[in-house]
Amino acid sequence: MQTFVLKDDFIKLGQLLKAAGLVSSGVEAKFVIQDGEVLVNQEVCTMRGKKIMRGDLVSYGQETIKVV
Repeated sequence: MQTFVLKDDFIKLGQLLKAAGLVSSGVEAKFVIQDGEVLVNQEVCTMRGKKIMRGDLVSYGQETIKVV
């Protein structure tokens, strides 16, 4: 599990995937989110603009990110 240090109050889900290096572009993030491949707090999330806050867990593939 990797950690991502949040600098603001929140980050959007698509931006987090790109910033954490789990996807190579915003377009790729859009597709994996739309396809239901991303979990937020163990639930499928299909909203690219979902606000991710401290304490949230985001999973994609074999990777999980804890937002701190």
